[in-house]
Amino acid sequence: MSQKITIEPVTRVEGHGKVTVHLDDQNNVSQTRLHIVEFRGFERFVQGRPYWEAPVLVQRLCGICPVSHHLAAAKALDVVVGAGTGDGLTPTGEKMRRLMHYGQIFQSHALHFFHLVSPDLLFGIDGDPAIRNVIGVALMHKDLAVQGVMMRKYGQEIIRATAGKKIHGTGAIPGGINRHLDPAERESFLNGPDPLNIEHMITWAQGALDFFKGYYKEHKEFIDNFAQFPSNHLSIVRKDGALDLYHGVLRAVDNEGNRILDDVDYQDYNEYIEEEVRSWSYMKFPYLKHLGKEKGWYRVGPLARLNTCDFIPSPLAQKEFEEYKAVTNGKPNDMCMHFHYARLIEILHAAEMMKELLNDPDLLTGELTTKGARQPEGVGVIEAPRGTLFHHYRVNEKDQITMANLIVSTTNNNEPMNQSVNRVAKSWMNGHTEITEPMMNAVEVAIRAYDPCLSCATHALGQMPLEISLYDASNNLIDKKRT
Repeated sequence: MSQKITIEPVTRVEGHGKVTVHLDDQNNVSQTRLHIVEFRGFERFVQGRPYWEAPVLVQRLCGICPVSHHLAAAKALDVVVGAGTGDGLTPTGEKMRRLMHYGQIFQSHALHFFHLVSPDLLFGIDGDPAIRNVIGVALMHKDLAVQGVMMRKYGQEIIRATAGKKIHGTGAIPGGINRHLDPAERESFLNGPDPLNIEHMITWAQGALDFFKGYYKEHKEFIDNFAQFPSNHLSIVRKDGALDLYHGVLRAVDNEGNRILDDVDYQDYNEYIEEEVRSWSYMKFPYLKHLGKEKGWYRVGPLARLNTCDFIPSPLAQKEFEEYKAVTNGKPNDMCMHFHYARLIEILHAAEMMKELLNDPDLLTGELTTKGARQPEGVGVIEAPRGTLFHHYRVNEKDQITMANLIVSTTNNNEPMNQSVNRVAKSWMNGHTEITEPMMNAVEVAIRAYDPCLSCATHALGQMPLEISLYDASNNLIDKKRT
């Protein structure tokens, strides 16, 4: 009989998680579980509040990607005020939001790869934990560390210019945006001193890809086989099948590339997606209804997005995409560590899109908002750095929110993260009665590939608070470690 682990509910504690591993009589792994405290009280907090407050309120869910919640909420409330479903805004409104979003993608992906992931690549899973962190990267690979810091700074400055603040801004409002881009700031983003200009960012994005591809060439077996398993993949895509991180239709494919959700309107997401509740986790387990709980779960995020889209609408990233797809002969990529490869292609795409938008005169002038016939509810979906993010609101005649449902990216990845932990635990822990530091870090590496909230903002100092408990076949605790 398995032991039930109880975790006290807290609200959005970044970086808190627990993994339990159960062994059979031969000390082989029989069960693993990733427990995440994910008490999303905001679904109740916003009830009764005026709907126009939601884009500012809900981004307090997260200090890592507040822009994603800000925009998803604004997109849902665009529908409520009759402004359409993402492509119904004024040109200025949509393009300013897109610039904000690409700045968020750029800075978040840079933070994750350079600060949180690169230590494992540079020093190895079993490297000395005293240097296997961002401080070690700064000391031993200074140029790489500086590049990560400056790329993130550029993305944050884009956010500040479009949202008003780097964190928890106010730029997006129901029906549009509340500001134009300042011409002087536009000029600085385009032609400022090195390295803080868009051409330098594009060059650095290409360099990051070259770094990873060189590493991949030397460590192909590790990158291809670590936590590899077949799965479904879900994201939004543009109506013509292009990668679009801001707006589109819902598409899902299976591990063979067959469409299992064929470009449906995300306003109807709840007709296709269900959330399962399990007693041992505060985070739900989404799945596609028509496939059921056992077969309907899916991955989201960079890996999924490059599996569902047909092409990338920017030339440099498209060229990298073609090379990336050739690795699997055009089939969906199920290799967990290729999340990082896909993430770097998206960094390059975000840089290209920022350049295109910064050269668009609509950002400097034009109508900021629009509205139409009032609607009682609306859904906003966006591709956050970590994956597909759903915001759904109902509003009464007094302009108060009466219902809110949020499916965050990490929730969508809950089951695949558990699958990854299981495969790594079996590979690294079978036959052992003692947990070693490399074993623990291997589990973290699997989780970290998804860039979930529990890895963000904690691993930067090498102290990701992940707890692992090891039980024998009689459910006796035989070892317990906390990083």
